[in-house]
Amino acid sequence: MEAVYSLAFMPDAPIIEKVKTMKLNLADKIGWFNSKNSLAHITICEFTLNESTWEQMEKKVSATIATFTPFNVELIGFDHYPNGAFYITPDIESKKVLKEIMKSITTSVPVKNQHKSSDPHLSIARKLNPEQLKKAMQMFTSIHESFICDAIYLRRFNPEIKQFDVIKSYPFLSQFPSTGIQTSMF
Repeated sequence: MEAVYSLAFMPDAPIIEKVKTMKLNLADKIGWFNSKNSLAHITICEFTLNESTWEQMEKKVSATIATFTPFNVELIGFDHYPNGAFYITPDIESKKVLKEIMKSITTSVPVKNQHKSSDPHLSIARKLNPEQLKKAMQMFTSIHESFICDAIYLRRFNPEIKQFDVIKSYPFLSQFPSTGIQTSMF
């Protein structure tokens, strides 16, 4: 059976709760909006696959993720895209590391129907009209939060609730990449 999957970075529980509260406060002011009920995350990619196909790729993806080393992500401000997305932005150094990992992961997930994110951000709302966006920008003007990024999460779209469910995490283990070359001389 085919399913829609997503790989994402997720902040720690206190930031997830803070973002949830922000979304609820925004909804009180502007009404319902896209991504209102989505848990805080930074999307790496989304793709559609048969479950057995993912199981075949999972070993390679897991091995790639195991080579990453945990790092600190600084969330430093709010911004928006022309399409009405309002989001929290990481600082320059965090973005640089996130982008490097995102590129490595999307290369490890060789699927044709993959939607890749190119700019790391933590969405608050999507598809806001200009008036809603103006209210969001007035409500939220500063933020400074940080979290240790130490895993990537596999999420599967749940059509009943129209949100992604976290189904697995892949920890960063700081392992050396396997090259397939024998490293022992004895």
